[in-house]
Amino acid sequence: MHTHTRSRPNVILFIADDLAWGDLCCHDNPYVHTPNLDRLHAQSARLEHYCSGPLCSPARASLLTGRYHLRTRVIDTYCGRSNIDPNERTIAHALSKSGYQCGAFGKWHLGDCYPSRAIDMGFDTTVMHNAGGIGQPGDHPLNNARWQKDSYFDPILYSNGEPKPYRGYCADIFIDEAIRFIDKNKDQPFFTYIATNTPHTPLIVANEWSEKYLKMDIDPKHAKIYGMIENIDYNIGRLMAHLERHGLTENSILIFTSDHGPCSSADGADNRIRWNAGLRDRKGSLYQGGVKVPNFIRYPAGLIKQQAVTRITSPVDILPTVMDFCNIAESTNCPSIDGVSLRGVLTDDSETPPPPADRKVYMQWHRGDVPIPHRNAAVIGDRFKYYTPNENSSGELYDLKNDPCETHDIANEFPEQAKSMRKDYLKWLFDVAGTRGVGTFDSQAIHIGSSVERSTLLTTNDWRLVTGEDWDRTDLRGYWQVKNLKEQQYNIRVRFKQKPDRGLVFLSINDTILTADKIEPDGWIQFDKQVIHEGYIRIESWIEKHSNDSESYLQRFQCACYIELSS
Repeated sequence: MHTHTRSRPNVILFIADDLAWGDLCCHDNPYVHTPNLDRLHAQSARLEHYCSGPLCSPARASLLTGRYHLRTRVIDTYCGRSNIDPNERTIAHALSKSGYQCGAFGKWHLGDCYPSRAIDMGFDTTVMHNAGGIGQPGDHPLNNARWQKDSYFDPILYSNGEPKPYRGYCADIFIDEAIRFIDKNKDQPFFTYIATNTPHTPLIVANEWSEKYLKMDIDPKHAKIYGMIENIDYNIGRLMAHLERHGLTENSILIFTSDHGPCSSADGADNRIRWNAGLRDRKGSLYQGGVKVPNFIRYPAGLIKQQAVTRITSPVDILPTVMDFCNIAESTNCPSIDGVSLRGVLTDDSETPPPPADRKVYMQWHRGDVPIPHRNAAVIGDRFKYYTPNENSSGELYDLKNDPCETHDIANEFPEQAKSMRKDYLKWLFDVAGTRGVGTFDSQAIHIGSSVERSTLLTTNDWRLVTGEDWDRTDLRGYWQVKNLKEQQYNIRVRFKQKPDRGLVFLSINDTILTADKIEPDGWIQFDKQVIHEGYIRIESWIEKHSNDSESYLQRFQCACYIELSS
């Protein structure tokens, strides 16, 4: 820890969604216009071997906690597997304890209900959407009704946990709110976390941003994405100008990054990935196209060098790096972190040594409740990368210094290197699997009955599935496992993806089954008040169809996609 004194810096962490390495002009993209990000690139240390992801929630869990996501209960992005354990400690927790005001704006995707919301995890002020994107099945019902249409405009957002209508385009709103927060707290240290849900699909953006790209000889979907990216660039410009106008640039750490590479939902015709500097594959894959993303760090007062940093870096390094620059010691009662401070490679400061020359970072992700050894797993060092796309793979080895696009598997040429990295991976997996004992990968239960969340909205983003794997299919059966903090009476109402015309609606709470048949004009079905006992409960709701329906569970039942419980 550094002993010299300096006024503690403000911290602004901006993470885009699905923005690839090749989506910026400064990375030689031949189409997109990003003058503000190009300027930030020139003013910053650039982490050019920064490997993030491999999906939205895992990347964010690692970024905010400094720990591999498999330690945090954030295993996946849905089906109850993206709720962060409330015992994890975030950047906001650490900074708040040291006198910072902490605000979060945009996409959280680490839990929409108590105790895993941003407002529960160290942030003082939050304006967020729910689930993984505005309008997704786990978001507010009114947003979901406009999903794939215009849900990115005039959305319902959650202000400190309470739903509230907003006007404008989503990314503009988040920057408006972030600037408002900065203005309110500019005379004290602040941490501002900005997480746009753009350029993630659906490809919704005003014509003024996408029109010039639609006139180019490129795929129309890619043109829309470039319009969304130019809007991000515009908002970064607004943010940087505001800092400059109020004299905050010099003593503010500004970090810009993304969570992972391009998503297949944004592929063009013939499943063509947009321009990405020749990097292999896309989001979900652990090839470089899926995990290599931009990361720019600017801090003039901290003497961060304006240069490329080619050492291997990871989202887990951001928390310890921020703590180091803010001169905040790691608390002894906090979970141990996996990342390292990058101060030694960002500056000429000799007090912080650079990461070890043989340092490696680890990645794994696939659908399911528990990681399967070797399934979509990677070990990445400064030079070599070992990757097993599936559990049957003998392992691929790439020399990223000489083959950054992973065109030549050299496992047979360097068998000892491959063997050593495979061993490193198994040691790492054994370690993270023991984080919380046998229940390390158990999903984090939603709590109901809390004094800080009087109304809890259960959605398909958090349901546990009996069959299948999705959050938007009506032919699946799902339920919610929740913890009731105290015995009390609840108002309960449920809602289906499509408003039923008629029929008896069932609500199951453990062994109790209730029924209701009055469907309100807005599509909600209200049940009589119900006393729920303290403890863990299983809750689900369904309606029985009057005839065979191939889009229903067992062609007969349709499960509710929302259950609201209010105390």
